[in-house]
Amino acid sequence: MQATSTLDRPEAPPAPNSRTFARAFADVRQAWAHRELWGHLGWQDIKQRYRRSVIGPLWITISMGTTALALGLLYSQLFNEDTSTFLPYVTAGFVIWAFILGCVTEGTDVFIANEGLIKHLPAPITVHVLRLVWRQVLFFAHNMIVYVIVVAIFFTSLDHPYKLGSDPVIKPGLSWNILLVFPGFALLAINAVWIALLFGIISTRFRDIPPVVNSFINLVFFMTPIVWHAGVLHRVTGDQGGGNWRLLIAELNPVYHYIEVVRAPMIGHPIMWHHWAIVGAFTIIGWTLALVALRNWRARVSYWV
Repeated sequence: MQATSTLDRPEAPPAPNSRTFARAFADVRQAWAHRELWGHLGWQDIKQRYRRSVIGPLWITISMGTTALALGLLYSQLFNEDTSTFLPYVTAGFVIWAFILGCVTEGTDVFIANEGLIKHLPAPITVHVLRLVWRQVLFFAHNMIVYVIVVAIFFTSLDHPYKLGSDPVIKPGLSWNILLVFPGFALLAINAVWIALLFGIISTRFRDIPPVVNSFINLVFFMTPIVWHAGVLHRVTGDQGGGNWRLLIAELNPVYHYIEVVRAPMIGHPIMWHHWAIVGAFTIIGWTLALVALRNWRARVSYWV
């Protein structure tokens, strides 16, 4: 046998660098190409959750309806609001909040919960995030039944003026502006993907993140104008002594802007375009952070789980 010098052997090709933005974009692009996979898995998640149930996913609608009705009636009395206008406001806000809540809380656990699939299914990790968001979209569609029922009952009241502090404000009411719900919710879903992707990667490495998020998410709910509106702060502060700084409680809360881009056209409120601008800015910043995390730690997720 003829000996071969190591100098005469062909050099092995260098290992490709997996920490590139090209691979991060490729992961997202390939995950979208697998939409039949995560679309089917999302449907199966709902079927599995309500298997052997008599009315199945309608339990989602019943739970949302009873919660929205109870909160709407309670807080309309606490804040001395007209129930016919306040209940649609609470219902729309609570339906949107349920979508955000599901994406955030389940997003922190998205890779941990899919440990088996990640280790045995050769697929982009973004597939599991899209599966989660698609499942929450289906839940949102079920919850919209409650919104349709409430709006049908109080339809004539949505054009009535309401009070912001002591000043009456004329609402445009339901009009063609309701079509803005579709781009608003699409923007919300796009943000849900980067939130679940970023929090999912971080939570897989640091397992203290999910309980921390679950602990503070209820505080975010009560700090966000969902069962109360910003006009309550205006009513409390008035125009005296610079007390309007309290209005920043709502305006500095990013969740408020995410909810308003969908809720305002749903209930015929005036369209405030600064909500869209703020959500757009958070979309760019959030996706930048998510792509950085995907670039640096995408390959390590399978080891961390």
